[in-house]
Amino acid sequence: MNLVRAELERLSARRFVQLMVVLLALAFAVTAATTLAGSHKPTASELSTARAQAAEARQSMENHFQQCLARKNGTFPSTDSELYYPSDCSEIDPIRQDRLPIAADFLPGVFSFAQQARPLLYFLIAFLVLFGFLVGASYIGADLNSGGVVNLLLWRPRRMTVLGVKLGTLLGTVLALAVTASLVYLATFWVIGQTAGLAGRLGGDFWRSLGAVHGRGLVLVLLASALGFAIATLGRHTSAALGAVAAYAVVWELGARLVLQIVDAPRPDQLMLSSYIGAWLSGEARFYDGRLCRGDSVGGGFCDGFYSLTWAPALAVLLVLTGGLTAAAFAVFRRRDLM
Repeated sequence: MNLVRAELERLSARRFVQLMVVLLALAFAVTAATTLAGSHKPTASELSTARAQAAEARQSMENHFQQCLARKNGTFPSTDSELYYPSDCSEIDPIRQDRLPIAADFLPGVFSFAQQARPLLYFLIAFLVLFGFLVGASYIGADLNSGGVVNLLLWRPRRMTVLGVKLGTLLGTVLALAVTASLVYLATFWVIGQTAGLAGRLGGDFWRSLGAVHGRGLVLVLLASALGFAIATLGRHTSAALGAVAAYAVVWELGARLVLQIVDAPRPDQLMLSSYIGAWLSGEARFYDGRLCRGDSVGGGFCDGFYSLTWAPALAVLLVLTGGLTAAAFAVFRRRDLM
């Protein structure tokens, strides 16, 4: 227990951690202030006009769908309309759309919590992922580079215990900070929506969907923290983690992606870590590959050329990557000469 308390004090006393917390609070304050300044409570006239426009847009979608069905059945002359009609009319069926036009879509300058909560949460999660990775890398990297770990081992000469407590302290602290920050963050924008905008439709489905994104985001933050910790442990320096991420982004996400497109490789997005991060965070990610439709185009069949990555394989890839590097870090730390 004394070791845990000592590590908590060491982590909270690091100037880099304090700076990152200040930057987190600053980004949060700027986002909230900008949203508040750019929003206003809609008047009854604005709401009435917006509702009428939304109803008109929904009716237009329904008319377009019915015209597509009539054209497919041969009862609607194609010359009577210049609108685009897909070969599969179910693509434009209003019932199958992710969302239909609502009044908030026609209220410019009005913040809607129901519409903006998810994008705002994605922004916070992205910052917390960066926060966790940098703090995790600097926490162990600075100790290894300065000899702090050696001094700690003189007091508690058990390498695996010391490294495990460091990792556990890091993950626990980052999790507590992430939960607190996200709850305060969402509560602040909910108040803005209630007082200077629109709350929107906040039913059970909305909160369940937002809660799912929040939970997946917290898992991603913890994985990023452990990943930064593991790479810095393997490289014995904070810069090792930063260099590894930069090298991966430039060499693989940019360079290899370009090469795969040139050689027309099938489903190149399946080879990119960013695809799995997006699939895990959103629950499912769709990607386009023109090769999928080459056989269907010859036979005259319908093909949209999209394929999906779901959250389950995405999580498996992220866990294998993080778990493998973390296990390697512990194995190397156990036998390495720390002097």
